[in-house]
Amino acid sequence: MARINSVAELEELRKGILSKIEPDKPCIAICAGIACLGLGNDRVISAFEEEIRKQSLETKVDIRATGCHGFCEKGPIVVIYPEEICYLEVTPEDVPEIITQTVVGKKVIDRLIYTDPNTGAKAVHQFEIPFYKNQSRLLIGNNPKINPKSIEDYLAIGGYSALAKALFAMNPEQVLEEIKKANLRGRGGGGFPAGSKWETTRNAPGEEKYVIVNAHEGEPGAFMDRALFTGNPHLVLEGLIIGAYTIGSHQGFIYTRHDTPQLRENIDIALSEAKEYGLLGKNILGSGFNFNVEVHLDVGIFVSGESSALMRSIEGKAPEPRPKYIRTSVSGIWNKPSNLNNVETWANVPQIINNGSKWYSSIGTERSKGTKLISLSGNICNTGVVEVPMGTSLKEIIYNFGGGIPNGKKLKAVHFGGPMGGSIPESLIDSPLDFDVLSKLGTSLGAGDMLVLDEDNCMVEVARYFLDFLSGESCGKCVPCREGIRQMLKILTDITDGKGKEGDIELLEEIAGVVGEAALCSLGRSVPKPLLSMLKYFRDEYEAHIKDKRCPALFCKELKKGEL
Repeated sequence: MARINSVAELEELRKGILSKIEPDKPCIAICAGIACLGLGNDRVISAFEEEIRKQSLETKVDIRATGCHGFCEKGPIVVIYPEEICYLEVTPEDVPEIITQTVVGKKVIDRLIYTDPNTGAKAVHQFEIPFYKNQSRLLIGNNPKINPKSIEDYLAIGGYSALAKALFAMNPEQVLEEIKKANLRGRGGGGFPAGSKWETTRNAPGEEKYVIVNAHEGEPGAFMDRALFTGNPHLVLEGLIIGAYTIGSHQGFIYTRHDTPQLRENIDIALSEAKEYGLLGKNILGSGFNFNVEVHLDVGIFVSGESSALMRSIEGKAPEPRPKYIRTSVSGIWNKPSNLNNVETWANVPQIINNGSKWYSSIGTERSKGTKLISLSGNICNTGVVEVPMGTSLKEIIYNFGGGIPNGKKLKAVHFGGPMGGSIPESLIDSPLDFDVLSKLGTSLGAGDMLVLDEDNCMVEVARYFLDFLSGESCGKCVPCREGIRQMLKILTDITDGKGKEGDIELLEEIAGVVGEAALCSLGRSVPKPLLSMLKYFRDEYEAHIKDKRCPALFCKELKKGEL
């Protein structure tokens, strides 16, 4: 492919790609997301390829291995276009029948479509399935329509049109103003306004500036960034290039985990294709703007995702956090101004530029705009990735999209933000998905991981579990974090073992207060959050363990003996 040197050439290329698409030609889109990979989608893909060869349909039927479709509970998922017939939990043995009956015979196979477990109602198309119905899939909705290893698939759906608009119809100040007006808040956990952060980096002294995609996503229960980035890497890359142009950066970094080879492969292919097409490197689209991107991998520890630790890791040093007397936006990698946003934040940028800040800010609540990706896990019928407008109630997410609590159990709590987040009780599930509302309740939206807990979960054990995880992940550099976690874990372990004593709760609160104030980095300062939120809403459970030697959830083994 020849390099693209202008907007006109980009549009000509897009027209050429679209002209080759046959709308009536059958296409089998097979979810190749990580969850479906674990369920054997590679064997399903191979079975489709073999069956198509066997029936001599190579020129008549297309196959597309796509990114995550979101409904992880029912994978592997297969969608047959142009009818958009959706089959769930497909096995290699189902493939010959799908080809013969549906692709060739245009008949729906009843046993493979969605059946509502409560009403028995059937759904033939993906958009009719309750999990998908009423979602606002602005970011992840294109996953089933593209092959993440093909830049032409992304161009066919309008990819890189926002970059062309930013480079040729807007100056950097106008792009920045649009992002600020949209009130895009960082999706990595803090909810800090992205435009303000961009502006700080842009205005910081020094010619050399960096932009970074934080694709580390190391907390348990968080998988939405991987689903988005693996399935549509060019969307994130396009947002990053626009950000670099706005900030005045000519070097970007993607920092991700070493243990997700599928993500790394798709990123590498996307970078290579973008460079080949003239969308990365020197003189992008003939605009005179130069920008390159490097990929860096972590060393397998959780703290690598902390912003200052991440930047030290990119420098080739041990990923230990540093005090942030000066913000990384001003002094980050090699002491140069460095703007860090997570995958989902960058992915929002192209749609803001294409549709405008007014459109974007019409979605969501007064202070939390746009949509949010949520990874649903725990005691819920439908695990997976959901995308909803900000302001959607937690109840709606749990029951309308998540399908409720399995086995007739009662909902007990919702936990956001993994081991550094917070829990709220069932009585508050009418609360909206909103950065500020959740913060006032004592939790935080975090990156969007939502762990659902039923009545069988012991909130003392949940806090102990998170601290046990963090005790192995603290870098150990500062005493409050290293020793504070160890002491809190010891006390909680004693409580769950039936050895709790009067004064333990007060001591936990005192240590949590010190760690929260004195720890060096955001990881250490956030460590007490799960415990403190649970003491706020579930203090009676802690008291029952200590005073009555009783676990109300009948979970703690040593205390369960007493019940028996």
